[in-house]
Formats: sequence, structure tokens, C-alpha cells
Amino acid sequence: MPEELACELKSGTNGGTFGMAAYGGAGWVPRAKPHQAELGGLWAPYAVDSEWRRLTAVLLHAPGQELVQAIADPQSALMLEPLNFDRACSQHAGMADAYRAAGVAVHYVDPKKTNFPNQMFCADQMAMTPQGAILGRPAGQVRAGEEVWVARRLAELGVPILKTLTGDATFEGADLIWLDEKTAMIGRGHRTNQQAIDQITSVLREIGCETLAVDLPYGTMHFMGMLRIADSNLAICWPRRTPLATVRALMDRGYEVACPPCEDDAQSYRAMNFVTLGPRKLMMVAGLPRFEPFFDSLGIESVRVQTDEISKAAGNIGCLTAVLGRETAFTG
Repeated sequence: MPEELACELKSGTNGGTFGMAAYGGAGWVPRAKPHQAELGGLWAPYAVDSEWRRLTAVLLHAPGQELVQAIADPQSALMLEPLNFDRACSQHAGMADAYRAAGVAVHYVDPKKTNFPNQMFCADQMAMTPQGAILGRPAGQVRAGEEVWVARRLAELGVPILKTLTGDATFEGADLIWLDEKTAMIGRGHRTNQQAIDQITSVLREIGCETLAVDLPYGTMHFMGMLRIADSNLAICWPRRTPLATVRALMDRGYEVACPPCEDDAQSYRAMNFVTLGPRKLMMVAGLPRFEPFFDSLGIESVRVQTDEISKAAGNIGCLTAVLGRETAFTG
């Protein structure tokens, strides 16, 4: 082949595409970084691989007129009793202010319009991983579609969505808890089924993580209500509700397992419904004097927020909060 023609082919100037950058020729530069290393650059800097490292960002939904139908018929809205609308909204705003005061970035779902009375319970609508989000797929018909607004907002924020569940899978993010940076424990029960666990296990395996599944007791709602992690070596468990396999897995990983005083269900549920701001620092429900000495005895510092009105909706601080970002083992 004449040298001149060879040069033309190599550069693509002979009317062909061979040798041009678009086809892998001169000027082609391969992508240099793996996905995880692009978080904080191409993607938003949000990831989660623990329940206790410093909280950096949350996703909330400020309740609005969608609560009106819940006030009229709380049972159909999966709530316990009618809420005082103004008081519930005020308490939610106070919680958001407390996050900001703690140095946490607060983002809102901010749907153009939502008819979902439980939209404010953002923890159920997603779960974060070391490399992006898994969308929830709420189990109750009244909640079907909440996750659509969350998906839209995650995309706007630049958070990668690793998985949208398919088929008959149902999953609520409050059923997934990170035991360590490579292990997520998932509660199988009323809200999260085996089909979802199988799909989540598959996607986590792709990023080098594993899952452990445990069965939740009949008549309970979420795994979050039984297990919370306050530090790298401290777990808070609700006695007689937390699965034995969970306690053993925690102890195998070096956790001290502490159980709060046994009280009536409503009091205990509110005490467990906290969010860890950092090692042994919590945001928790105010007005639980019987539980405060327990947390104090563990060296826990707490930010206490009044949410008693919202608790009538069968949820509290932990349920209201989708954790978007924490410091991670990867970021240091």
C-alpha cells in the first residue's frame, strides 16, 4: 500500500472512519476512573456504607396538603390517628432546622404535586449504598408511586440509581441496615419480600458487598424499629423483637449490643426511631425521660427534637429521613 494512502486511512482523511478518534483511533482517551472514584466529581458526593459515620446529607419531604386526606381517614392512610396539620408541619420544619444546625445538608423531594399522604416518610422510598441508591418499592397500594418523585429528585441531585426493583418485589428502605462497609442486613417481613432481597443481593454483589436476611416478627413494621447503630461498636436493639441472628451477627463484628428499658410499644418505638449524626451522637425524639438515662449511660450525646404530633402518623425521625450521605470507609 502506498505510504500516502496508509497515512490517509490512519487519519481517516480518505473518506473512511478507520483510525478516527470516535472509532478508537488517534485521539481516543479511555475512561480512567471506576464508578466509585467518580462520586464527588461526575456524580454527587453521596454514599453510605455504615449507620454511624458522620452524616453529611439527608433527603426530606416537607408535608403539605396531601396530609388532609390522612386527617380525614387515618386508617386508610396507614396512620394511627388524625394529625394536627399545622403542628405536624411545624415539627417537621423544626427537625430540618436541627439537621442544618448539626452541619447536615438538607435536600427536599419537592414534588410538583403529590397525593401520597406518606410521602414524608422518605426512609422507606430509597436506601443508599457505597456507590449509589436503591429505590424503594413500597408494599402498600396507598404508597405505590412515592418512589417516582424520589427517583426524579435523586437524578436532579446527581445521585446514581443502582437499582429499580422489578416484578413483584417490594422493598422499603427502613428494612436495610449496614452492619459494616461490606455487609447490609435486610429485614424480610410485611414491607420487604424475598424477591426484593434477591434483587438487592445481586446488585450489592456487583459492588463487592453482601447481604444477610433475617425474618421480622409478625405484627411489626420495619427493621429500623428493632435495630439502630450508634457507633462502630455500639448497637441498640429492642429486646424480644430483634432476631437472634441479628444479635449474633452484631457480636461477631465486635458490637456491644445494648437494650433500652422495656416500656409500652409506643414509647419504645419512639426511643428507637433516631438517626445517628456521628459516632455516639444522635438526633432523637424529645420527651422520653425514661429513656434518656439509658442513652446517657452509653456516652451518647443527643439532639432532641419534638415530633410527638408526627408520631400519630406511625413514624418518626428515622422514618422521615432518607440518609443520602455519610463519610465512608472509601472517602476516609
